[in-house]
Amino acid sequence: MVNSIRNHLKTVYTFLKYLVDHELLPLDILYKKISIKAPEVLPRAIPAEDLKPILAGITATRDRSLILLLLHTGMRIGELLQVKIADIILPERKILLFVGAKNFHGRVVYYSREAEQALNQWLAERKRDNEYLFYGNKGQELSYVSAWMIMKKAIQKAGLEQRGYSLHSLRHTFATDMLNAGLRLEVLQQLLGHLDIELTLRYAKISDATREEAYFKAMTIIENGGNHEYDRVNPELQAVFEEKELL
Repeated sequence: MVNSIRNHLKTVYTFLKYLVDHELLPLDILYKKISIKAPEVLPRAIPAEDLKPILAGITATRDRSLILLLLHTGMRIGELLQVKIADIILPERKILLFVGAKNFHGRVVYYSREAEQALNQWLAERKRDNEYLFYGNKGQELSYVSAWMIMKKAIQKAGLEQRGYSLHSLRHTFATDMLNAGLRLEVLQQLLGHLDIELTLRYAKISDATREEAYFKAMTIIENGGNHEYDRVNPELQAVFEEKELL
């Protein structure tokens, strides 16, 4: 729709310029032009009914570990491909990202039990002399194209090629799921590495059910005259709340 309007406007202004060049209209008519900004389209979150067959189609140990880490940490693919073995703190299930892919700020991300199981299987199989967690055939860090092919094949195997899913959809899915599970917005902002919380708001969509539940829960507390500290819904992310500052 936006592109169609832009094309029509371009035609109109071309005609106006023609009239100005032939002195049929004054020059100042071209000074003020209508500008339409195309909305930034964010990747779609993958619903559970689509995510299940996608994950089921990923059987290789390395590939499953890569996809689950993206899905359960919220990392950008560029960040994950730069992760080295030394960056992983296995007992605490966290990964240190020293320089963010976009904002050049380091941070900590955490991974789930499911991702831990897949990661441990890959660690047991991979070559121990390579510093990168994921690497290609020549021992160098895995390329974006190779990572995307893992996801693409799984999407095709699930028969979901027309849905427009990408590797970045996993990050969007993480953000949406975590908010809907009750994770505090400011914590999600740090986990995603956003400098502006407005981007986090755009990135993750709170479901109607979550919004309704949160409203009535808060209103009940207010009506009862009680004080309430925000619930720590996800015990696996307790460390996030305990740390004074994320790297």
